[in-house]
This record gives sequence, C-alpha cells and structure tokens, in this order.
Amino acid sequence: MSVADITPALSVQGLTVSYGQKPAVFDVSAAFRPRAMTAIIGPNGAGKSTMLKAALGVVPRLSGEVRVFGQPLSEARARIAYVPQRASVDWDFPTNVRDVVLMGLYRKVGLLGRITGAHRRLADECLARVGIEGFAGRQIGQLSGGQQQRVFLARALAQEADLYLLDEPFAGVDAATERAIIEVLKGLKAEGKAVVAVHHDLSTVGAYFDDVLLLNVRRIAAGPVEAAFTAESLQATYGGRLAGAHIDQLGLRSA
Repeated sequence: MSVADITPALSVQGLTVSYGQKPAVFDVSAAFRPRAMTAIIGPNGAGKSTMLKAALGVVPRLSGEVRVFGQPLSEARARIAYVPQRASVDWDFPTNVRDVVLMGLYRKVGLLGRITGAHRRLADECLARVGIEGFAGRQIGQLSGGQQQRVFLARALAQEADLYLLDEPFAGVDAATERAIIEVLKGLKAEGKAVVAVHHDLSTVGAYFDDVLLLNVRRIAAGPVEAAFTAESLQATYGGRLAGAHIDQLGLRSA
C-alpha cells in the first residue's frame, strides 16, 4: 500500500467556526479517505455546509487545521472541485451552459487566458458525462433544477480534480438526475478520486457511500458506513428530531 493510499484526501483537525457568539462547528476533527465516497449527515443547522466551506477557506476558521492530501490548503487548492448548493447560485446570470462549465477551467487558463477549441471540447465532454450535452447553448436560467445541478457537476468535472466536495448535490432534483449524479460520482471513485458530499436522505446513505460523518456542531461519529451509521449514532446526532420508527425503517443494527 502506497503513501497515497493512506494519506487522507481531506483532513480537518480541531475545526471551529462561529457566526457571532454561537459556534456553527466546534472542535471537529475528521479524516476523509482517498478513493472513497463519504457522506456528511446531520440535522438542519448542524454545520455541515459550514464545515465544507471552512475546509475550502470560503468562510474563516476560528481555529483548526485543514490539509488536502497531506498538504496545506494553500498548496492544494488546484486539486479540489466544489459544487455549491443550487439555491445559493444566481441562475438569472446571463450566461449559457457551456460557459458555466468553462468557468471550471479558469484556474488553469487564468481570467484573461484564451479559451481554445480543446477547452470547449472538454466542456462538451463533461456535459455529455452528466447527460445534458444537448443544452450547451442554452441560458442557465431556462433549465430545470435537476439540469442546473448537472451543469454545476459538469463544471466540477472540467477541473479534473482529485477531491470533489459537494453540498447537497441531490437536493430538489428528480429521480433521473439523482441516478445520473450518483453514477458520475461512483465513476470518479473508480478513477481513484475522493468524493465528500453533504447529504440529507438517510435512506440512501448505505447504497451511495462508503464512509459517513455524523455531525451536529460537534462530531458525533465517523467511519465506514457499516460501523458508524448505527441507530445509536443517529439518535445521538438527531435526538428527538428523528423518531424511533424512522430509525427502524432504515433497518440499522445497534452498535
């Protein structure tokens, strides 16, 4: 086993983020395996999205260290692709689908760099990979929610990253889009990439992911799904917000 196989794709140590006087994430440490798909789950307000943004340096940390494949974040940004929540994007911005995907190349090309035919072919290949190659010239505001989510995934694919961070990629999308997205993510894993996604549907955690981090401001549990995704850890994470009957429906074992 090589060092690359055991060095975490992403690790956070003692991560704390606060909005005002209230911590959104408090003293969280976690390591995310390479060549694996990891879900971050927890109730609304648990700090899941904040944790991703802090790991990216998008929101400031009060404390904590972030490393990407063993390197400081500042040295490894080019190895990360990020898909934000769809609701956080201005979909009325006057641009078309292909141009959104080409934005994923700006780190390589530069803001004033010239977009070539090869770049456009790469963008179209990424659109084909997510199943919307026929929408390249369409204005993004004309797309359905599921199509918009596919566009942002295509933009991430264009970055040709090693670590993909996604904030609720399945939220508000249709079943066909969810299937298309999960197939793309599993394909990335098969290529040796790491995928970390904020996820809300507890019923699909076992089918979609290898590992799980349960978060409610603090880290509650983490590890392979079969070990960490238990009735006890869910109850500790969600408390009274997750009824016992719902946990029973998931068919989880006790720790």
